[in-house]
Formats: sequence, C-alpha cells, structure tokens
Amino acid sequence: MGLTAGQERIIQWRRDPASQVRELFKVEPDAWQLRVLEAFARDDRAKIRIAMKACSGPGKSAVMAWLGWNFLSCYADKGEHPKGVAISITYENLRDNLWVEFYKWQQRSEFLTRAFEWNAQKICARGYEDWFISSRSWPKTASEEEMGRTLSGGHARYYLALIDESGAIPPAIGKAAEQALSNCDKGWLVQAGNPLSQQGMLYQAVTLLRDLWHVVTITGDPDDPERSTRIDIAWAREQIEKYGRNDPWVMAYILGQFPPSAINAILGLEDIEAAQKREMSDHELTNSERRIGVDVARFGDDRTFIALRQGLQAFEGHTMRGASGPEIAAKVAVVYDTFPADQIFIDATGGYGGSPEDALRQGRFRPIPVNFSSRASDDKFFNLRSQMLWSLAEWVKRGGCLPRSQTLAKELAVITYTFQNGKIRIVEKEAMKDELGFSPDEADAYALTFSIPDKPRNAATAGRRNVYQPKVYVPHSARMSK
Repeated sequence: MGLTAGQERIIQWRRDPASQVRELFKVEPDAWQLRVLEAFARDDRAKIRIAMKACSGPGKSAVMAWLGWNFLSCYADKGEHPKGVAISITYENLRDNLWVEFYKWQQRSEFLTRAFEWNAQKICARGYEDWFISSRSWPKTASEEEMGRTLSGGHARYYLALIDESGAIPPAIGKAAEQALSNCDKGWLVQAGNPLSQQGMLYQAVTLLRDLWHVVTITGDPDDPERSTRIDIAWAREQIEKYGRNDPWVMAYILGQFPPSAINAILGLEDIEAAQKREMSDHELTNSERRIGVDVARFGDDRTFIALRQGLQAFEGHTMRGASGPEIAAKVAVVYDTFPADQIFIDATGGYGGSPEDALRQGRFRPIPVNFSSRASDDKFFNLRSQMLWSLAEWVKRGGCLPRSQTLAKELAVITYTFQNGKIRIVEKEAMKDELGFSPDEADAYALTFSIPDKPRNAATAGRRNVYQPKVYVPHSARMSK
C-alpha cells in the first residue's frame, strides 16, 4: 500500500524543513536560517545540537518556532509521540518572545491550527496529551540545580529542548538537557542567544564543546554578505561608526561576537574562527622560515605534539602518546623529510625534552631547547611562556592561518592573562588543563615557534637540515616546570 499525499508531505518536511516554512508560512528564510534548518534535518546523527550565536533582533525566535513546529508535525510513530520543552532566561522573556512566535506562525497555517492546540503553558496535538512542547520556567531566586530540574521528565523517543537567551543561562542547564537525551532515539538541543557572557552555556557550546555543536553565527554586520536582513543596515553602520567595532555593545548586539571578558582573553572566538578559514599561497610563504615546535609530554595523559609553521601559515601537526625520547626524535626526523625546517624548537622545561633533544643531536640536527619559565626577552612579559603565547595571539590577529583543529581552537579560546607587577602573565598551564580537561599541548607547540623573532629565509640554506643554525642553550639546572 502506497503512501498518502499527506504522508509524503510529512516525509518531505522532515527531510527539508525549509520547504515546510515556505509552504505553510509563505516566507523565504534568510541564508543563516537555512543553515539552521538544514542542520536540524541531519539524518546521520541521533543527537543534534544547534547553537545560534546571535546579534539582536535577527529572527532567531522565529526560526526556533519553525523548528518546534517541524518537530511536532513530522516526528511521531504509532504509540510514540514527540515531547519537547521550551525555556528562556526568565518566564517573562519566554512568554513575550518565543512562545508568542509559536502562536504567530500557527495562525498563518490552517494545518497547524487544525492539528494543534496552543495555550500559555503547552502546545498539544489535538486529542493527544502526550504529544507536546511545554513552556517551563523557574523562580527568579532559583539555584542552578533548581534551574536544571526544569528540563527533567522530558524523556521520549523523540525529544526536543529549545533554550532561548542561552547567552546568560548557566552551563548547568546544558548538562540537564544532555541528560534528557540519554534515552531518546532522536533528540535535539537547540539554543540561541546574544554573546553577552563567557560564563553561560552559549559560550561553552562554541568553545569547549564546539565539536558537539553545530554553531551558526548570526550577524548584523553591514559588510557580511550573509547578514540578517532584519537588521537595518543604515542603523548598523551608524552605530559602528559612532562606537567602533571593538565596543562590547557593538560586538554583542550588532556583530554577534563575544566581547573580551574581564579576565582578558588573548584571543576572541571570532579571531580563532577567522584564522582557521584563512590560507596563504605558496608564493606568499617563499621567503619565510620554516619552523617546527615540539611540546614534549610530561604525564601519562598528556600528548607530545609536533607543530609546523612557515611565516603566516601554521600547518596541521602530529600527535604522539606514550612515546620515548628516541621515538619522538625519529618522528621529528620523518616530519623534517617533508617539511625541511630552518629552526627546530623543543620544549626543555623541567628536563622532559632532554632525551629527544639528545637523540636529535645524534642525528646531526640542532634543536633549540626552550624553557617556558625562563625570562622573557621583552620586559613587559612575566616569563617566556607569556611572551610566546602573546606573540602567537598577535600573529593570529595580523593574518596568521591556523589549522582546522577543534582541539587547538578549544585550547586557544581559554587562554587568558592578568597583570603581575606590571607584567603580562598568561594563565598557568595547569589552570588551563583543569578547565579543558586535558593539557594544552597543541597551543604550546605552536607557541614554541615564536620563541625567537621570525627571520627571512636564507635562500642558501633553504631545503637543508638546520645543522648550521646557531644554538641557544639553556642549562638543565635552569629548566624549571611551567
């Protein structure tokens, strides 16, 4: 028995939610809204997480309502009905924004008006109390634990959590939402918010957890071809001209970017993303030195990482776990065969790099040992580690190209600095490790390539081993821990 016309339409809407928007609501989604709708329909993942990092007023509540109606109308089986929840930073915000959007779009569709009932607390399929999206809220005095409980009891074969204004919602809510995904066959977490705080679940999704989330940046930037058409372009230009692109309000509400935090991030998320999209041509790199940085593992769960950089282009590196000194040296030699470096820098802090350094010297290489905790050559920095990571950040900002490594992006996003006795001090490696859950070995390896200033490549030695490069030696007695 073949499918009915109605069943075929539901299948089409499930595969292409944008077609449902066009058919039921008679509107054409913006380019960024299409990306969100496409991500929602992915059939290769049982759990789909979408984070919208948005400027103010681009239509994010509308697209969240579209996703909710697609979920309610397309995902049900015999005896298995979809269940969803919608929350926001306050009850009033949910009532006046997202929940009203559900009603507005329902009124544009005879089908949705006939099939579903909307009230202030719940949207239900007519005749099915267990087929719903419910509005949830918490008291203004609620703790993070009490907030998290608003998402409990939502388990189903098909489950959806819509989290509006997530820029100011604590990460504990995200953890509670994840628990609700534990026993569903198909589940979605969709959050949207302005990039206001680096303490909220939105920031966590686009930094530490970015490999789990499909992140869509929504901007009102007049110079971005995919900007939201709902932001008045003349007004946006006027505000940028008046306050500047680096103004925190402009960054969050017009450009859709996280402004620097009070604890001073050395790189913004947008800086990292832009650097991972850029590439240099071979011609632009011809006169730049090739450099290899080797960060040597200290403990069992740490990695040895070999980073490659030539001028403004950093290349994908190599990871080793549990490798001995000779094994690390052998890998560096193999890497050198395809990337003949003018300089090789090896982490000598605490003596961990002594064995691979000695093995490389026996192979007629001349690695330059670098002590992260030694004195910086520039007096404005607390130590050499601070100077190298700062140099890496400045390199990114002036056009450096980063490899598309999610791990590297996470590591760079959590690097912050303070001032100690008037000097710039980068947060300690152990503090970064505690926040990340792993050691920031990739960032340190690329930072090693900035231990001394870049120089033009010597054509006479290009392509040869760096045996003739000057040796900068730090005695083992001075090689302290980072």
